[in-house]
Amino acid sequence: MQPMSLLIVTGILFVGSHLLLSHPLRAPLADRMGERAFQIVYSVVAVATLILVVQAWRGMPPEPPLWVVDDPLWALASLIVLFASILFMGSLIGNPALPAPGAAFAAQAAPRGVFAITRHPMMWAFALWAFAHALAMPTPAQIVLSAIIAVLALVGSAGQDAKKARLMGDAWRHWAARTSFIPFARQVSGITPWGDAIPRGHALAGGLVLWLVATWAHGALGTMAAGIWRWIGG
Repeated sequence: MQPMSLLIVTGILFVGSHLLLSHPLRAPLADRMGERAFQIVYSVVAVATLILVVQAWRGMPPEPPLWVVDDPLWALASLIVLFASILFMGSLIGNPALPAPGAAFAAQAAPRGVFAITRHPMMWAFALWAFAHALAMPTPAQIVLSAIIAVLALVGSAGQDAKKARLMGDAWRHWAARTSFIPFARQVSGITPWGDAIPRGHALAGGLVLWLVATWAHGALGTMAAGIWRWIGG
């Protein structure tokens, strides 16, 4: 099998198995196997298919970039990753989409910060991270890998809407009615004030730290310098 074909096939296995086990197959398998056994199977399948994707990506031959990546494009990609980092850190506190006992209680709060931007800030963080990497490293292999991550994040979050509505009932439906799937959709439409979408302190501070550390790690691990380190490092 050609390297690109292998990457695509392993990507389909990774995304497909994750979505199937997260949604249509989860309830029947968990009922039959028990929740603990199901979680073990789910984790094994997720890790195994992810390893296949990583190995396929590493096995790709060198490829020329599809477009020139200059400083303005690097700056844009870096800002997208910074925004994604803020979304991610903000999603860790008070997120009704997370499988936490207090999810229904969190859904009663007024959407503020990253939750006023989108009700799936964590998933959009992954999708934006993938998009930024495709911008800054525009090889066919990287674009396919980024597409795999983005599809899993966004299709998975759409499936999460349906699952949460089933599990949480009116609590989730009320939350969904006051939030948007697409980032800033409610602000653009004039439904929600832009001020509500200002990320809170833990999201801003945590996102900045995450962004600085993650972009620094690019150079520290021997890959290309990223973020502000691309210019600071000279």
